[in-house]
Amino acid sequence: MDFYKGEPSILLAVDCIIFGFNGESLEILLIKRDLEPERNKWSLMGGFVKPEESPEGAATRVLKKLTGLENVYMDNCGIFGDPKRESHRRVVSITYFALIDTQQYQHIISDQYEAKWFPLDQHPDLIFDHKDMIAAAKRELRTKAALYPILFELLPDKFTIPQIASLYECVYNIQLDKRNFSRKLLASDLIIKLKEKDKENSKKGAFYYRLNTDIYKEKIMSFLRYLPSWSVENE
Repeated sequence: MDFYKGEPSILLAVDCIIFGFNGESLEILLIKRDLEPERNKWSLMGGFVKPEESPEGAATRVLKKLTGLENVYMDNCGIFGDPKRESHRRVVSITYFALIDTQQYQHIISDQYEAKWFPLDQHPDLIFDHKDMIAAAKRELRTKAALYPILFELLPDKFTIPQIASLYECVYNIQLDKRNFSRKLLASDLIIKLKEKDKENSKKGAFYYRLNTDIYKEKIMSFLRYLPSWSVENE
């Protein structure tokens, strides 16, 4: 029996905001849309939720289709359902943001969709309300990064202090006193020094570190309070 006969038909979609960090700047992965409407225009990677899928499952499928990646950090960051967001059909989209290390995974990004990395604040015009989706994802990223070690998903397993400083500057749109930042970070015990050095990006060779996951939750808030104007409202 059709209990919902006569109710309007609405399509459910997912869109993935894929953030990457290249060691110096925060980037966003975009594709050339391969279907109408708005064919060949820049877009987020998305797709419709299949009858047998959950929205999370659809987002995971979309991410894997574009990047080949599984088991990466991904989180919900909003629902976009304005009746006029698409002119051809009523579509509600659930958005997810994902974090990947661009340097580690650059070689497996699919060229099927003409995927390309762009600086987060210098990307081309996008279709529909995808620009608003990115803004919402950035706000959610800032909020979650203040509570959990998710920014380290954007870094290799071993990283340098200059890389961490650049990452925080990009995410929170702030300017750091690098020397003071380094001192506060080392004093927090949030990171563990390794014996290896990065000799490619530093003349003297900057030491590598890794995240001390055992005390992250205990120490991260006291460290973030040091950052100038790190509020998620700061654009």
